Amino acid sequence: MGENERGESAPRQYVSFFCANGHETRPAFALDAPLPDTWDCPRCGFPAGRESQAPPGAPRNEPYKTHLAYVKERRSDADGAALLQEALNKLKARRGEL
Repeated sequence: MGENERGESAPRQYVSFFCANGHETRPAFALDAPLPDTWDCPRCGFPAGRESQAPPGAPRNEPYKTHLAYVKERRSDADGAALLQEALNKLKARRGEL
């Protein structure tokens, strides 16, 4: 069923959005709908803004970090050595080696 069978559609406006790669996309919005500040470019996926001379920058992808990398951010090497020694002492105490 197309628009002709459904009746009149809401009045529309086409708004241009530009991404950092120079792509332009023109989605349609109802005249009374609030316009978004950014729109995802359907060609490259980058964010697109309404100003062609100053499009939003490409999103920054954070590299994958392991659990150990996050632990090393929170603890110094001395803290890690102290925790390791404490854990080893508890283990040895349980085994009766101390």
